[in-house]
Amino acid sequence: MSEEWQYQIRINLSDLAAAAAREQLEDPSLVPLRRILAKHQVDLVCQYDAFAHYVDEAKREGREDDPLYKWTKATIEDPEKKEKYIKSFTVYSGGEQVYDKALADSLEADLQPLVGQGVVTKLSKLDTNPENSPQVPRKYR
Repeated sequence: MSEEWQYQIRINLSDLAAAAAREQLEDPSLVPLRRILAKHQVDLVCQYDAFAHYVDEAKREGREDDPLYKWTKATIEDPEKKEKYIKSFTVYSGGEQVYDKALADSLEADLQPLVGQGVVTKLSKLDTNPENSPQVPRKYR
């Protein structure tokens, strides 16, 4: 039996666009991106901000021994990784970071023309197949 994977769209933004998107500014350069997000009724979430939120939540809940907590905390505290993840955004649908293939394909098709046009620097479509998912590095387990 074939499993149905769910999908996620991630985009990297230019430095200026990432700062504007994180602050939710009405920057004119983001209009084409905002139109696509509105068309699909989805939201952008900065990966760095999502990581920081996870670390705060895990700490409040006493999960500091969890390997994912340790890895995520180390990631947001590393200046090079912070620089990387502060420009990386995940598209959420209905508050969820994964969704069906049809939505992911449609988002990917609509976002692709923005890549390399000054705002979106990279576009990726990921799936939930565990074989394709990075695992927490051994040193945090």
